[in-house]
Amino acid sequence: MAVPSTETENNSSSAAPQTPLLETSLQQREEEEEEELNDDTQLSKSLQRLETFLRLFGFCQYSSIFSFTLSWFSFLLLGVALPVFIIKFPYCSNDTEKYDIKVFELEILVSQSLVAAISLICISHNLRKYGVRKFLFVDRHHGHMAHFHEEYIQKIDGFFQLLALWILPCFVLKAAREVVHIVYVHNSWWQSVGTLVALLVSWTYSTIIYLSGSALFHLVCNLQVVHFENYGKLLERDLDVSVYIEEHTRLKYHLSKISHRFRIFLLLEFLVVTASQFVALLETTGNHGIINFVNGGDFAVSSIVELVGIVICLNAAAKISHRAQGLGSVAGRWHANYSESDVESVDYEPIPTNTQLASYMSMYHKRQAFVTYLQSNPGGATVFGWTIDRALINTIFFVELSLVLFVLGKTITFTTK
Repeated sequence: MAVPSTETENNSSSAAPQTPLLETSLQQREEEEEEELNDDTQLSKSLQRLETFLRLFGFCQYSSIFSFTLSWFSFLLLGVALPVFIIKFPYCSNDTEKYDIKVFELEILVSQSLVAAISLICISHNLRKYGVRKFLFVDRHHGHMAHFHEEYIQKIDGFFQLLALWILPCFVLKAAREVVHIVYVHNSWWQSVGTLVALLVSWTYSTIIYLSGSALFHLVCNLQVVHFENYGKLLERDLDVSVYIEEHTRLKYHLSKISHRFRIFLLLEFLVVTASQFVALLETTGNHGIINFVNGGDFAVSSIVELVGIVICLNAAAKISHRAQGLGSVAGRWHANYSESDVESVDYEPIPTNTQLASYMSMYHKRQAFVTYLQSNPGGATVFGWTIDRALINTIFFVELSLVLFVLGKTITFTTK
């Protein structure tokens, strides 16, 4: 009877040292799962905050017909009807200068309403079709990775910071212009205060809608930048070349989807802003009267806001295109480093066999083919096939400059006796 007890003691003594190790491993795993759950919860809160903001300004129209109707009713009331009423109400005089102010403000309101309506239509359509998570490519089937949660949260916070950074200075400039305008009109104090508040509310509402569309495009591109920056780290893991090609194909697919979803938005916004700038320049330089801060100040405010939206979009598109086109150079450096390692390994072997040489050459040709593939397929954000990069931005700049010079040549003339 003593033998079984000895075996039992030996088994228990041999199993005892493994118990703390198992407990430590399980504890680490539980801590990792808890940390991942906390990160996912924080990301969900950030996405919920973003969705609440978008719902407040009428972008989330997918819940019901009531939300769709309420969104467009609010836009037509606050963004169109209210400023039209205010523009026409104070002008009871037949004074020519005041009539010019009214015409200028109506033209500005048209462009302001158009860019806001384009933003509302395009963004709400995409959100209604895909939802917030899939629209941002942070759902579980499109780029949802646990170790990117912190970067996702930072980029979402950057969306609100970007809006605040540009809206606040423009709001101060708009408020200063409206105060000067109200002093010039000479209405009663209560009517002046009511007009000022109504105009600022209407302008802020339309401006937030317009810039939110540009900031959302900026956010989507920045979220993809996180994956492109991680691609260089992926090359350091010494995986099979097919894995790298698969990951690059996935990144290109996401870029093509982003370009497809935003192409109408980018094209329409650019055309409307260009036409608006054309009209503003034509009105200010071709007008025979005096252009001052009262009658022409709104042109400056409107132009700044519209150009800010375009610059935000071009910056985001050029940034993601630059990251995509830079993968070729990153892969080239990776290929060069590994080629040096292969040569050192061959030199280290006294007499490398034919099998080893064939293996090294096969790996070399695979990497070379992969680098050639990346250099031949750079990718980037596109609009109907046109890649938005520095070359396209330079082209746009010179086209706009030619348009400006054309308008100035038609409106400003110098005569000599």
